[in-house]
Amino acid sequence: MNMDSSMNAAVDVAIIGAGPSGAVAAALLRKAGRSVLVLERQHFPRFSIGESLLPQSMAYLEEAGMLQSVVEAGFQYKNGAHFVYRDKVSAYDFRDKHSEGWGTTYQVERAAFDDLLIRCAAQQGADVRFGHTVNAMKTGDAPMLDVTDEAGNAYQVHARFVLDASGFGRVLPRLLNLEAPTRMPTRAAIFTHVRDGIPVEAHDRNKITVAVHPEHRDVWYWMIPLANGRSSVGCVAEAAFLDVPEAEREAKLRALIHSEPTLNRLIGNAPFLMPVRHIGGYSANVERLHGAGFALLGNAGEFLDPVFSSGVTIALRSAHLAVQTLERQLNGEVIDWQTAYDIPLRKGIDTFRAFVERWYTGELQDIIFYPEQTPMIRRMISAVLAGYAWDETNPYVADPVRRLNALHEVIGVG
Repeated sequence: MNMDSSMNAAVDVAIIGAGPSGAVAAALLRKAGRSVLVLERQHFPRFSIGESLLPQSMAYLEEAGMLQSVVEAGFQYKNGAHFVYRDKVSAYDFRDKHSEGWGTTYQVERAAFDDLLIRCAAQQGADVRFGHTVNAMKTGDAPMLDVTDEAGNAYQVHARFVLDASGFGRVLPRLLNLEAPTRMPTRAAIFTHVRDGIPVEAHDRNKITVAVHPEHRDVWYWMIPLANGRSSVGCVAEAAFLDVPEAEREAKLRALIHSEPTLNRLIGNAPFLMPVRHIGGYSANVERLHGAGFALLGNAGEFLDPVFSSGVTIALRSAHLAVQTLERQLNGEVIDWQTAYDIPLRKGIDTFRAFVERWYTGELQDIIFYPEQTPMIRRMISAVLAGYAWDETNPYVADPVRRLNALHEVIGVG
């Protein structure tokens, strides 16, 4: 390893990771006139899961000056979610919801989407370094990062503050020993892209399909139509259910698709366009989302489950809230990050958690598939599914556990 002092940097904010939360945080900080260095271990474009955005995300992309680029990129339009269980169907249109704000968004290939966002941030003046790995951090009032590039050159970054946007890499939680037990069971997903060949009249490409396994209610599938006639398809279950050797993953996913009537009809034998991938043990948590000189964004802090596509929304919400909080601190205020950032961010995460937990017990499925849903309550649930998990004018945000429990009791299913 060679020390290369010429690469040393002193900036207002160093950001670890160039995914959506890092890119949006960088752009918002540049709008505020801050100097920003983004350090990304990989090279973009690179594959990532989490391809179905929620409408709440659009407000943050707009504020970060990225919306026009996203709109013009040609991604698949999205306006809702289509739920399927055996012969039951329930479609939610996110434009028909309790909360104010965007009701439409996109279903995206993340390689292209993430690359687009970080290029927008770079155009706004963020210094982005790909292939650079953060190896250590000194916390405190004057944080310092030890970094190496791919050639083995080592250097140091001095910053007034560090944001960890490293996603599943969870750089600072690992380096600073911040990991905490997650309350979510160990689940896994297997997934791929297919050439779907679905006729336009046969399926609404503007909605993600979430299908429940006909025999196992805690096993579910996603089908996310993307642009260019392809779809992302995957299955999520407790890890043991999907535990097969890598060579057998393709056959496993194909058999699972064949076992669900709607997906079998739409994409039963559609060609797989890439090897079937596996991700497991993705649920994660930390004791706190901040510390001396740093804060954690998005999946670097907590990731629940992919069922309601909340990951990118939480990531962008965390970037927006962290930058708001950090701006106040950089302008001289004394900030209690627990009160200003951690508690408000976790409020929405806990809303999603209440929905996720009841999805897997079957209670939320009972609610979603109940044939006589009250329009007002349906609009409140639609708002949460659209990502508005922080809107406390919605009773299912203000008190999600009690409200969902009471609703399930009222409909009298199970």
